[in-house]
Amino acid sequence: MVFPFTALFIAYIGAASLSILFSNNPQASFFYAWQLGTVLLVFWAVANIAMTKDGPKMIIAGLVCGITLQAGFSISQKLSGVVQASGTMGHQNLLGVATHFALYPSLAMLMATKKAKLPLLGVIAGLIVVAFGASRATIGLAGIGVMLIIFLSMVRKPSARKTKVAVIGLVVLAIATPIAVASLQQRFAITSTEGSNEERQAFERAAKMIWADHPMGIGANQYVVIANTEGYSQKAGVIWNRGSRSAPVHNSYLLVAAETGFIGLLCFILLISVPIIAAFRFAWSNRGDPRGDMAVGIGVTLIIFALHSFYEWVMLTWVIQYMLAIATGMLAGLITHRKITKRAAVAAKRKERLEESDSGVPALAKSA
Repeated sequence: MVFPFTALFIAYIGAASLSILFSNNPQASFFYAWQLGTVLLVFWAVANIAMTKDGPKMIIAGLVCGITLQAGFSISQKLSGVVQASGTMGHQNLLGVATHFALYPSLAMLMATKKAKLPLLGVIAGLIVVAFGASRATIGLAGIGVMLIIFLSMVRKPSARKTKVAVIGLVVLAIATPIAVASLQQRFAITSTEGSNEERQAFERAAKMIWADHPMGIGANQYVVIANTEGYSQKAGVIWNRGSRSAPVHNSYLLVAAETGFIGLLCFILLISVPIIAAFRFAWSNRGDPRGDMAVGIGVTLIIFALHSFYEWVMLTWVIQYMLAIATGMLAGLITHRKITKRAAVAAKRKERLEESDSGVPALAKSA
């Protein structure tokens, strides 16, 4: 069985594999293509699970368990005096991006189902992680994502329950906002926002110079090496310290373009954008299907992921790529399940018509 979006994953793997030809270290570039191959396996596994009756709910339940664990660690770290809690992920930005994949599907499920305990836990835990992480992009995008989920779910199929959940959700968001603001103020008291912005701009200048000189890319997993050894970071004004010179550009699109060229960038954009369109088509094509609310959650997740990619490079790590595989895999399973169900219904009607034409008597009357 060929699931939707499979070709997109294969195309991106192909672009990463092509970049090996232009890499100074083919082995390092090969490892990235290999990593994408494992991401494809996760996608296929999740898609198969999502085709079962309770598969999507169980997948979301797993995500809720994960974000709840991270919330516990974040609370412990915050009480210990940590300014930006990172849970068990090692860095607050990595945790912040991963949180999107649990928060929005949980909220979408909360809007759609009466069994609210598990998705409610996911929403609360997600907001705790966002607030204590003190990441500007994560906090801002989380607010946009929550509002977007509530709006789209209400527009798709309004109900009294959804109105009630929306009000509660807005109240919870209002409570979480001052906590997030306090975390940001604590962070800015230590670090300069202006310096951070200038550093990001320097990274982007370096990435654009690399892409201009190497339109086919420099090879996956090669940005840091090439940026330093060929003087791009120096020319762009990236400061000389371990943290800056060992990190890629904080923009996934520019990083993909620099490493895998315009072909890789195109494949990366399609890998994100096509499932977004498919998610909302699925949700709106049959508003009576409760699984459409899950599709709305996945669609919003991918929108926020696409926006966050302008500010982070961690989208190219295996952790986040696995999360992307889970989201798109769940959507692929829902779409495939609907297609199979519709085909079965059409086949059943066709069989019934054939029986009527053969006997000259309606099938129901014949059986009676």
